Amino acid sequence: MNAWLESWSGLWLLEPRWLLLWLGLPLALLARRRSRPAAVDFAPLALYDAAAPRSWRERLRAPLVACEVLGLATAIFALARPVERVRTPREVPGLEILLCLDRSSSMRADDLEARRTRREVAIDAATRFIAARGDDRIGLLAFARYADLLCPPTRDHAALVGALRAVQPVEADGPEDATGIGAAIASAARRLSARPSAEQGRPSRLAILFTDGEENVALSGAEGEISPTAAAQLCAREGIKVYAIAAGSGRRGAEGQWIELDVRALEELARRTGGRAFRARRAADVDQIFRAIDRLERAELEAPEWRSLDRATPFLLAALALLLCAHGAPLVVRRVLP
Repeated sequence: MNAWLESWSGLWLLEPRWLLLWLGLPLALLARRRSRPAAVDFAPLALYDAAAPRSWRERLRAPLVACEVLGLATAIFALARPVERVRTPREVPGLEILLCLDRSSSMRADDLEARRTRREVAIDAATRFIAARGDDRIGLLAFARYADLLCPPTRDHAALVGALRAVQPVEADGPEDATGIGAAIASAARRLSARPSAEQGRPSRLAILFTDGEENVALSGAEGEISPTAAAQLCAREGIKVYAIAAGSGRRGAEGQWIELDVRALEELARRTGGRAFRARRAADVDQIFRAIDRLERAELEAPEWRSLDRATPFLLAALALLLCAHGAPLVVRRVLP
């Protein structure tokens, strides 16, 4: 009964046994009808109907009986204590995520998939990742030699995707055409450290780095240069996890020889922060990696809580109105003598 009632009306009965009284309503009506005082014999009904129309009292008898029955049935339903089960709203514990996208000129290479550049593969996979993370605040940082925050962490994912698709590689061999991984991660750490941390009862924070190269900016150890190791220490201190994606099959050296991408620095960077490093040689690998990160960084959903709202009062008021109508209407209708 409860399951059917909830699916039909959204109500739940705390005391459904009271509904057994409904079975007694027909018996009560029958007993009252049989206990009426005997009527005085009068002229045949056909002659009476022909001589005078029926009174209002006669015309209202059936509707008033129906009104009384409905009022009693409604009162019994109120005694069954109908309640509405309402799900308690909870704030989903989303994450603070910063996507760090490499925009060096090598992102124009199409070795991950024919007719699609590394940039396009990365953007498409990241867009699908964003679509699956509706409860997270996600931002975008693009980097080559320098790092630029293009979109702070936000739940406005449409604006984020617009900024993501607008990212273009820098000019080849230009002044910005380099790969400053340490500077990018350090910048991400500074941005995310300004966000509330998990220890404050707020979402945890992480950076996802997508690059097709190796650190080639912080090599001399000059002042102002930030190595990936130093950036990893900063992230570890702030409780920021880093996932690193190394994409592409490698690069051409100065003498034309093929150089395989060295991912050891990225692996160390991820390890120090509690994250992971991934290697992607095909477009399908990039999609699988983003899906893996999505699975790894899912907050556990707690069991939903419900509370019951009393809904008996409206039924009691309706029952009272129906019974007043059933028993009060005859008092205001002028009695007609036979």
